[in-house]
Amino acid sequence: MMKKILLILGLLILSIASFSGFDLTTKMGLITAVIAIWWIFEVLPLYVTALIPIVFFPISGIMTAKKVAPIYMSPILFLFIGGFLVAMAMQEWGLHKRIALHIISWFKGGVASLLFGFMVATYFLSMWISNTATAVMMVSIGLAVIKNYEEILGENDEAKIFSQGLMISIAHAATIGGMATLVGTPPNMALVRIFSMNFPEASEISFASWMLMGIPMSFLILLVSWTCITKILFRKKEIPTLGQDLIESEKNGLGKIKFEEKIVLLIFSLMAVTWIFRRDVMIGDFSIPGWSSLLTYGKNIDDGTVAIFYAVILFMIPSKQKNKNILSQKAISKIPWETIILFGGGFALAKGIQVSGLSQQMGEYFSEFASSFPRLVVFSITFGMSFLTELTSNMSSTEMILPILASIAKASNISPLSIMIPATLAASCAFMLPAATAPNAIIFGSRRVKIKDMVKVGIVVNLVSVVLIYFVSIFIVDIIM
Repeated sequence: MMKKILLILGLLILSIASFSGFDLTTKMGLITAVIAIWWIFEVLPLYVTALIPIVFFPISGIMTAKKVAPIYMSPILFLFIGGFLVAMAMQEWGLHKRIALHIISWFKGGVASLLFGFMVATYFLSMWISNTATAVMMVSIGLAVIKNYEEILGENDEAKIFSQGLMISIAHAATIGGMATLVGTPPNMALVRIFSMNFPEASEISFASWMLMGIPMSFLILLVSWTCITKILFRKKEIPTLGQDLIESEKNGLGKIKFEEKIVLLIFSLMAVTWIFRRDVMIGDFSIPGWSSLLTYGKNIDDGTVAIFYAVILFMIPSKQKNKNILSQKAISKIPWETIILFGGGFALAKGIQVSGLSQQMGEYFSEFASSFPRLVVFSITFGMSFLTELTSNMSSTEMILPILASIAKASNISPLSIMIPATLAASCAFMLPAATAPNAIIFGSRRVKIKDMVKVGIVVNLVSVVLIYFVSIFIVDIIM
């Protein structure tokens, strides 16, 4: 009933914005409010709401259709598409499972070590593969280990606590790993695009510079999560490790690495190296020249170019199966086009906020406060985003807030990245509720975890993550970026 009411009210407001005599700033404010509310309450599927700018920007006079439409296929989206296709090849030939099981098998010892192995494997995979796909795969491995426990220990308290800890560790690590790279989670790429739109003269956020910041910070959050799980859930409990034999059995069952896996691993490694060393890498006073600087038109190349290049190569290389290449045409149909549309809608919303003058108006409104208390503003936004995304999509949250933060930075003369990056990272720090992230929903769906256990651990991880991100934004962002 509530969604129907919000739908009708939204349509009424959109009609007023389209056909009234209001100025562009007011019209944009009304359209933004409708999109925000429909995203928050999922009145329509998120990607359907993302199409609103295509219709109502031209009607209301904010932007022409010719200017809105190209925004929906931004260059940054090719980074997502190319990375997704390479990740799909990993899943197609089982390389992701081999990587995960090998990493897990390195961590032998007690229950805490086994959990850490699961978390490191999940963390690494979710840097490159979608958090959802990573969580699904790791949960299936985790459930096999849990069944092994229950066969030996029975369904007692120790086995239940272990299963809760293992499932929560997978969900947290899948989310945290996405923070480490630009392709790890959609909000990171939304930041890149919105930043470049608002600050076209600034240096781009490169894959390498993001990793220099993202990997150390996210790994610290991973350690915090692991500590909270083992100290809060496993407190005063002696739980023997019984799952290592099963992991070794699963690993041995994979057999020798196949030709196709070797090819995908090679392409994946080359892509990561090419991303990292595309631009000059500074190590103190020493500089490693980026390979793009050696090309005549190297400045025209971005990380999306690299991702598509390697994806296309995978379509060309034949596998040892008859009439089948490493990637087939079926891969194109599996690309999450609804996410692409959601991206595009967010970028269009950001552009509309910019060209209508709404961002400038809001920036001027908050500029005095931001200039006087910049650190308080950064902390408040980081804290607010972390808990807002417990209830809303992290993608829609970042798409709504980043254009506004960019305008505040312009008006108050503070570093834009020092306020936009913490908001983006905090959007991924939602560890408490099943609805917060797809990994949370997946582990809750396993029926091995109760909400109270997720909240008990998640609220501590949320709070510590906010503090870590805040200090990174103050002391590290401007140095690295």
